[in-house]
Amino acid sequence: MAAVIWLPCVHFFFRPDVSEFLDSDGISPKARRLSQRHVRLWTEADLREAALAKIRTANAEWDFMGRSFFVWSLANMAIRDEQFRPDALRAMDAIIDETIRLERDEDMYFFLMPYARRRPWVLSPARSQFIDGEIALMLALRQLVEEKSEYKPLLVERVRIMIERMEKSPVLSAESYPDECWTFCNVIAVSAIRINGHLDGADHSEFINDWLETAKTRLIDRKTGLLVSSYTLDGKHLDGPEGSSIWMVTHCLSLLDEDFARDQYKRATEHLGRSILGFGYAREWPDSWTGPMDIDSGAVVPGMGLSVGASGMAFIAAATFDDKQFYRSLATSLEFAGMPIEDNTGLRYETSNQVGDAVLLYSMSLGPAWQKVRERHKP
Repeated sequence: MAAVIWLPCVHFFFRPDVSEFLDSDGISPKARRLSQRHVRLWTEADLREAALAKIRTANAEWDFMGRSFFVWSLANMAIRDEQFRPDALRAMDAIIDETIRLERDEDMYFFLMPYARRRPWVLSPARSQFIDGEIALMLALRQLVEEKSEYKPLLVERVRIMIERMEKSPVLSAESYPDECWTFCNVIAVSAIRINGHLDGADHSEFINDWLETAKTRLIDRKTGLLVSSYTLDGKHLDGPEGSSIWMVTHCLSLLDEDFARDQYKRATEHLGRSILGFGYAREWPDSWTGPMDIDSGAVVPGMGLSVGASGMAFIAAATFDDKQFYRSLATSLEFAGMPIEDNTGLRYETSNQVGDAVLLYSMSLGPAWQKVRERHKP
């Protein structure tokens, strides 16, 4: 009897006020404290080297994605708060410059998992859309905040290369790994292409519309209506819908096709969004399909299908579509299981890592960049 009374009440002790995480008019308290630690990581060499060495022992991709999500977060925060802009721009430039230098000096494999070398790439020369797309979006959002002449040709050239390679595929996609295309990576690339058009007036609308129509007709899982997560260069589906992928995909689609994005978000919440006793989470797979656990999904809880990777990405989608109820339930789980720690370096979550905290920060800050691009294209 005590359990029946007590268990449904536990979440009340951890349920936060959503305004701690999300602020439509500025930078929320949580976002400010979380960003404080990450800014220090990129301005203090000792902290940065220790953090990067730790995360790279687990996965080189996480090192790269931590950089990407943090730069994207800073761009939105810089638009929200002009006083924060100088600090944000310095950190963005430091991350972008070092990331491009490492890509040039160490090659793309520095940020890829080892299996990238195990078989030949289909397109030649070998390039990863994972790397190209996220660097392009870093550059595009940096330019959206404030143009920097040195970055303009870098962005234009990377966009040219991405479009050229994507047009060689019948599904308008480029490989992230050998003969392995990811919707996550390609929709990020298309978002960067869209922002580049906003910045320099280049008309990529035909290409973007063709990509969207191809995705709707060739990359949809029949049972759920959700976009699949991975496929070959010629469009053969490899992995079905995955929570660690689809939530970010819906966010990017909101910049490209709002109706399609909302449809995908509605389906994702139906098939993957869950709440138990007030604690929200996301499944990695729908009931109709189960894939292998990997570095993106993390360990998946049997029966529940709960994935930490999917749940983290769900914050981004919930914030994008102003789903405060789902966001609050996810934040309740975060405050319970994430073990938040605050000290003189800022806020961090003990059970998270650099990329996990950066994803959370992006969910708290997103909005202004997408809105800035949309406003220009309104009739």
